[in-house]
Amino acid sequence: MADEPLVLGIETSCDETGVGIVRGHTLLADAVASSVDEHARFGGVVPEVASRAHLEAMVPTIQRALKEAGVAASDLDGIAVTAGPGLAGALLVGVSAAKAYAYALGKPLYGVNHLASHICVDQLEHGPLPEPTMALLVSGGHSSLLLAPDITSDVRPLGSTIDDAAGEAFDKIARVLNLGFPGGPVIDRIAREGDPDAIAFPRGLTGPRDAAYDFSFSGLKTAVARWIEAKRAAGEEVPVADVSASFQEAVVDVLTRKAVRACKDEGVEHLMIGGGVAANSRLRAMAERRCEDAGLTLRVPRPKLCTDNGAMVAALGAEMVARGRSASAWDLSADSSLPVTDPHVPDPNAHTHSHAHGHSHDHVHELSRKNLYA
Repeated sequence: MADEPLVLGIETSCDETGVGIVRGHTLLADAVASSVDEHARFGGVVPEVASRAHLEAMVPTIQRALKEAGVAASDLDGIAVTAGPGLAGALLVGVSAAKAYAYALGKPLYGVNHLASHICVDQLEHGPLPEPTMALLVSGGHSSLLLAPDITSDVRPLGSTIDDAAGEAFDKIARVLNLGFPGGPVIDRIAREGDPDAIAFPRGLTGPRDAAYDFSFSGLKTAVARWIEAKRAAGEEVPVADVSASFQEAVVDVLTRKAVRACKDEGVEHLMIGGGVAANSRLRAMAERRCEDAGLTLRVPRPKLCTDNGAMVAALGAEMVARGRSASAWDLSADSSLPVTDPHVPDPNAHTHSHAHGHSHDHVHELSRKNLYA
């Protein structure tokens, strides 16, 4: 298996400093340093706090990943990094670090898309992605339905959230219920004790005239908050478990219903679910049932690979190397709103695709080939 590309991936789009090392489709290391506790007292992610935390965690996390993988930095075939979308300051730390390592080691640099990486990570769990793949990505920042005929060059958005992302709605309802931050895991846990049919909360954008694949959770969020306020105003106790279960059911019902419909409409036989909210147990259970009923194969990575991590970035980077996609230029910049239609950011001046793995990469600066790290 020595001909499979060995790639290090860096992910800093939000509050996790993730560094992963992948050989082909095999995960060798997945090191994460989270700053979630530093944001908890603010009730949400503070960009400046996240950026500073990435800066402090970067070198130790890279060293930890190399040690865990049992490889030297000089063994790598490339460095991949999330170029966007995400928090601008946080992305800059990752991109700067990736450039520094790639330049010092004389290795090609690949700026990749955060969302495409969330899809590609499933290769580490279930082998090569079927082409095309239908992906439902649900996290604190994104709720998207994407069709990916080729994860390295062709990702098509079918639908997305028009207001709050699913994870954002979980955080806000958790705040109203005084359950702390982040809201997803705690609501998932408490909902197990509640009745999902106790309260009929609205299902956004599910009418006959609504966009078939778009999502909206702000109306649901408002409905839940008002229901809780009415209970408190009447001096009644709020049934936290039932509210959690009914709210979660409304979110998961819409997500899975639209995803299965997209698969049927597009004639795709596989549904991949990724992003932080894909760790939700109810989402997994309902998706499994609905996919089974529709004759679809469901692919969901284990929860640790669903949340932001460096392994997913390394997985997409390895795929870029394996398919001979051109590397990024040294002036690669962080793009906080990088569209998902750009799975990676190639060098605009590259006349040819960089050679397949194992050959020289013409964008690597001659100086860096001879430097003391090589």
